[in-house]
Amino acid sequence: MTQQTDKTAPAATDSTAAGERANREAKLLQLRQLGLDPYNAPKFPKSHKNAAVHGAYAHLQPDERTEDTVAVAGRVMAIRNSGMFIDLVDDTVKLQVYTAKEDVQGRLAPVLKALDLGDIIGVRGTVRRTKRGEITVDSRDIVVLAKALEPPPEKWHGLKNVEQRYRHREYDLIGNEESRATLRTRFRVIQAVRQFLNGEGFLEVETPMLHSIPGGAIAKPFETHHNALDIPLYMRIAPELHLKRLVIGGLSEKVFEINRCFRNEGISPRHNPEFTTMELYQAYADYEDMMDIAERTIAQAAIIATGSTRVTFGDHEIDFTPPFRRATMLGLIEEHGKVKLEGLDDAQARDAAKQAGVDIAPGASWGKVVEACFEHFVEPNLIQPTHVVALPKAISPLAKANHANPAIAERFETFCNTWEIANAFSELADPQEQRARFEDQQSQRDGGDDEAHRIDEDFLRAQSAGMMPMGGLGIGIDRLVMLLTNSPTIREVIAFPTLRPRPDDQGGAGEDNDGGAA
Repeated sequence: MTQQTDKTAPAATDSTAAGERANREAKLLQLRQLGLDPYNAPKFPKSHKNAAVHGAYAHLQPDERTEDTVAVAGRVMAIRNSGMFIDLVDDTVKLQVYTAKEDVQGRLAPVLKALDLGDIIGVRGTVRRTKRGEITVDSRDIVVLAKALEPPPEKWHGLKNVEQRYRHREYDLIGNEESRATLRTRFRVIQAVRQFLNGEGFLEVETPMLHSIPGGAIAKPFETHHNALDIPLYMRIAPELHLKRLVIGGLSEKVFEINRCFRNEGISPRHNPEFTTMELYQAYADYEDMMDIAERTIAQAAIIATGSTRVTFGDHEIDFTPPFRRATMLGLIEEHGKVKLEGLDDAQARDAAKQAGVDIAPGASWGKVVEACFEHFVEPNLIQPTHVVALPKAISPLAKANHANPAIAERFETFCNTWEIANAFSELADPQEQRARFEDQQSQRDGGDDEAHRIDEDFLRAQSAGMMPMGGLGIGIDRLVMLLTNSPTIREVIAFPTLRPRPDDQGGAGEDNDGGAA
């Protein structure tokens, strides 16, 4: 392999970026004057991807040649010896392209002189293995298929500025194999969840993104306006109520949806205003059934992503092998916080929590106190997958109450690495009880809680048609992928996370200001 030249040197500074772009535009003009306009080039049928070339010719010995002709294409990532050697990268791996000296100085000189890092080319040639063992295509023809006019940040070897990586994901992907691997894993996980649920007899469905009444979760929605109907509409915070209506209507006893939800909340390493969830509903089932399917779904996703149900996240090995630990919320609070809340009234619960050092809002209900104590004492300690069961009914407006203890809901949340990654319950089917719960939520909303649920008359009417026993489950895809790819922030696993707009997106060289650690 010959030594690299200036086309793999450090990137141009901001002061020279404009000059580099001008140089690239001049080269584009040269190509056009030769009748080789890359933006009007015909299609380039590839015979092989780069990895396929490596695989098909892995048997070649050093300095062994073939007369086999291949057609490959990709992005130029390195140019050496005036174009004699080019590193070509597609969506698989790197492949070396060699052009003989007489062609570099002769018939292919106009093309090679016009090449820059980042350009996309097609190459036709024969395959050999070099004396040093590198599978190489000896070019017979090189076609410029796209000219990269933008000076490549850090010479296409990966953006270092974290904010720029998220803001210009395409540049990040070009030079960062780790980013490509993370996002590929994300989409394989989604595919695996879909295939698993299809195999379990669930029907994949679609429900509206725009709701006249936001519902299905305790969250603040994004609001918009429909001009023709002159009505406010809300980006959905959850698909739950529409999915239940499909089951009630008899479309299928098992339905699921994998899609986006939107919540007008802060940004953090675990929160993005739009995020992906999988929600499913199964007739004649309960939350115990949902625990089983949650475990098997998550375990299958882990196997597809990593080949094992044991994954490493930070300093921890996390074991997703079913069954997961199951523990009550009140029991975990006693275990980690030494606070006993069972049997207390609202005032007693507030006093007990305050004495234990928990910040409690004035007038907080027993259920809210339990929730606050859980967040304070328990969440930081839940590293291995744990189903937290028996949540207060007061913070579970859509869940069925426990028969033995009406203050508790038949609900669980699954925690891992201190994060909630799943939520499920036996669905409340009684329309009269549901109305009372909605009215309680509405009173909280009237009192200033802008995340409280609103009264949804359409859903109440659907329940009134007769709602069978039903179990429901939601899994946060983004957080699950974070765990399976050892990604410390949700922005790593979302291709285009939400960021604060910048007048000059080339500016800034450190932290961004979008409300969370990068």
